[in-house]
Amino acid sequence: MNEIAQLILDAGRAGIELALFVLLPVMIVMLTLMRLLESRGVLDHVVRLCSPLLKPFGIPGLGIFAMIQVLFVSFAAPVATLAMMDRGGISSRHIAATLALVLTLAQANVVFPMATVGLDVWGTILISLGCGIIAAALTYHLFGRNLSTQEVDQKLDCDHEDGSSLFAVIQRAGKDAFDISIAALPMLVLALVVVYSLRALGVIEQLEGLLAPLFASLDLPQQTLLPVLAKYIAGGMAMMGVTVDFINQELISATELNRLAGFLIHPMDLAGVAVMMSAGRRVAAVVLPAVLGALCAILLRTLLHVLLF
Repeated sequence: MNEIAQLILDAGRAGIELALFVLLPVMIVMLTLMRLLESRGVLDHVVRLCSPLLKPFGIPGLGIFAMIQVLFVSFAAPVATLAMMDRGGISSRHIAATLALVLTLAQANVVFPMATVGLDVWGTILISLGCGIIAAALTYHLFGRNLSTQEVDQKLDCDHEDGSSLFAVIQRAGKDAFDISIAALPMLVLALVVVYSLRALGVIEQLEGLLAPLFASLDLPQQTLLPVLAKYIAGGMAMMGVTVDFINQELISATELNRLAGFLIHPMDLAGVAVMMSAGRRVAAVVLPAVLGALCAILLRTLLHVLLF
């Protein structure tokens, strides 16, 4: 019983340190910057500027806003935008393309905190952006070609804070960052408890032994297995908790992290897809073509990271 209690305490300590001392300060800075740009109308200007360029790929104006939210806020931030698209006049085909884009991009709530352990932030963002646009195009022109294209004109209707003082913007950004960090704590701690338990029971070592030839062929350490399991079962935050812990123990290097980033850092997992589907009925209805487009793009992301890093 003492061993179980100690295991839970160790996992809880690691999860709290990650959420409060790594995730929280990074998210405060990034959210403050995004809120300031939003309140001054800069994001609207970027959306208007990029819309003609990205329209051939099936990405509408609100889709561009969702893209910015994933890259610079968090994977869950576009849910509100997807809900607006679901209720508004955006066609199902454009919603599918936007969802594929969102599922492929590298989410800010993992990318920026992991810069502290050696992740190439801008390389990861740029590769994911290019592949995200490819995911949207594949979904719009191939996987979702049979979806409805009927839509009505819709103005970008984002939650602006025009006229808000700098102090008010910082306060709101700080509150949002704190909410994100606290919300991540249960999943982080539970994922680390599972990981520590599997390691203590010897399950991980057995799986690593079975998969050793596969990891050797990819020139990756056997310890890669655990972050992969955490990612696709529990989500990106859980993966980050496991990976940061492994890097601190020198089980995974910064170079190996960058080679794995294309495969691990995106919202395309069980938790991420479930969160996106909660945006509305029409969003949930186009999940299959969006997932197919995102999977193709994530495979490309994985290959690019292996080749470039």
